[in-house]
Amino acid sequence: MTLVLDELGVDYVEGGWPGSNPKDEEYFKEIKKYSLSHAKVAAFSSTRRKDTKPSEDPSLNAVLRTDVDTAVLFGKSWVLHVNEVLKVSREDNLEMIYDSISYLKSHGLDVIFDAEHFYQGFKDDPDYALSVVKTAEDAGAKVVVLADTNGAMMPNEVYEITKRVVGTVRIKIGLHMHNDSGCAVANTVMGVLAGARHVQGTINGIGERTGNADLVQVIPNLIIKVGLRALNGSSSLRKLREVSRLVYELAGLQPNPYQPYVGDYAFTHKAGVHVDAVLKNPRAYEHIDPETVGNSRRFILSELSGSSNLVVYLEENGIKVDKKDERVKRALMRIKELENKGYSFDLAPASAVLIALKELNLYREMIKVEYWRVIDESGVNLAVVKVNGQLEVAEGVGPVHAVDLALRRALQKIYPELSRVTLTDYRVVLPSEVKNTESLVRVTAEFTDGVRRWRTIGVSTSVIKASIEALVNGLDYYLQLSRLRVIEGAQRSP
Repeated sequence: MTLVLDELGVDYVEGGWPGSNPKDEEYFKEIKKYSLSHAKVAAFSSTRRKDTKPSEDPSLNAVLRTDVDTAVLFGKSWVLHVNEVLKVSREDNLEMIYDSISYLKSHGLDVIFDAEHFYQGFKDDPDYALSVVKTAEDAGAKVVVLADTNGAMMPNEVYEITKRVVGTVRIKIGLHMHNDSGCAVANTVMGVLAGARHVQGTINGIGERTGNADLVQVIPNLIIKVGLRALNGSSSLRKLREVSRLVYELAGLQPNPYQPYVGDYAFTHKAGVHVDAVLKNPRAYEHIDPETVGNSRRFILSELSGSSNLVVYLEENGIKVDKKDERVKRALMRIKELENKGYSFDLAPASAVLIALKELNLYREMIKVEYWRVIDESGVNLAVVKVNGQLEVAEGVGPVHAVDLALRRALQKIYPELSRVTLTDYRVVLPSEVKNTESLVRVTAEFTDGVRRWRTIGVSTSVIKASIEALVNGLDYYLQLSRLRVIEGAQRSP
């Protein structure tokens, strides 16, 4: 991940707290094997323990053993912590800060000092909080970072306090925001507007409690909205979605579809009036071009959709039609009727396209399921199907798998091109939001032919029946569009 952040253009990667656990120790040994083009790896630690000389402090010496060029030290700036957590005098705390920074500086390291709980400390005792910043400055720190460690601050407070600090000291001021009040990104931006020029955060905001400032949001806000130069500029912005997804994957977390800038829904349009306006001018409902941050525009079909939504999907499949066409309106009404019965075409737009093809008189029946039965006994899953006059039996690892195999074996006798289609995802959802349909199940199936991906849906009181509908629709979608493309190609040939 460090290499990816280096490529993104970040200035510092805080690699961990050496001496606190074996994993962080191993990181600093391993990262030495790589050459970074821009980023500096920093080791994290605290100021020296009370009543301990810097040269005898285990944490400070663990930083030196990593052989890094930069250390990030945190120390107390809130008198509550000085008195009740450290249990030292105010003067002793300042000495601990000065000694620790001076010690690492004397060994050739740059030191970034994190003033923990600075904003809370400033509100309680501004003179002491400022004395902490000045002590770090006098000791030779390169940057002093003001931390909202418990995430309690409001943006207006951050702006006012940061501006005062920036106007009081000569040293570069940084920001470290937590998200407990949901303001980490806003607080970071306001701190920068107040004069701070060093920003700490995490990709996707992952961090303790409710997380830290999300750099995936902070970076485009600073570059695009505020107009500052940061990282590698536009080239870094285009990598944001890719980097965000990689971090989610490595952390074993599902991406947040609602995440600003990079989420799947960040530039997804559902309401018909929105889609119509965006097609005329994207600026009508998009604050930036989605490609700027590596994302893309999406339109979905739902009970809120207008004709424009459906026309977009048809045009993506090479089918030109006027949104004012009465057949399009009928298709849309049919889609909305089915949504009221438990279908969700925003999850499965390919099924909506099949409905539209029928209304446009472009649909030809190519698959006819005449009979099906599933046997699940003694751990054996068998499916018997009769499709287009072809009878097939298949055994699978589960009933749905057995049905899928049987359908394909039967249909590939007639349509051998279906061998190119594979099932890539299968999900069962209980659509509890649908009135008077508590026993319904909703099945979505995703397919690919190696080039394109599409998703279809089936709804029934039987999970097998819903699955068959989704599977058949997925294969039918491929056949219908393949047939239409052949017909279109034949019509255009001389």
